[in-house]
Amino acid sequence: QVQVVESGGGSVQGGGSLRLSCTASGDIFNINVMEWYYQEPGKLRDLVATIDSSGRTVYRDSVKGRFTISRDNAKKTVYLQMNNLKPEDTAVYYCRMVVDNGGVDYDYWGQGTKVTVSS
Repeated sequence: QVQVVESGGGSVQGGGSLRLSCTASGDIFNINVMEWYYQEPGKLRDLVATIDSSGRTVYRDSVKGRFTISRDNAKKTVYLQMNNLKPEDTAVYYCRMVVDNGGVDYDYWGQGTKVTVSS
């Protein structure tokens, strides 16, 4: 059984910073892709950033230059450093892990962590 737990959300004023963390635990052979998504009320969940097992990263345009995704494979953890936060970044942020167990990929999601940015 694999569990994925996020932390680090909170409330901050515009221009401030937050660092989200997401850690996987359980029976894990390898984590291929680690991603962060965000979801605003009444909207679909959208990809914020992704990092693969080689460390290659992709960001949505609205966060480029402000957010940085990174991973610590030994700790099975992915981070999202969010700088120069804007009110439009307000959302619930979810972590997704694509776990390789025996050559089969499985998707695991965290429970979400809320980020609120005030103007």
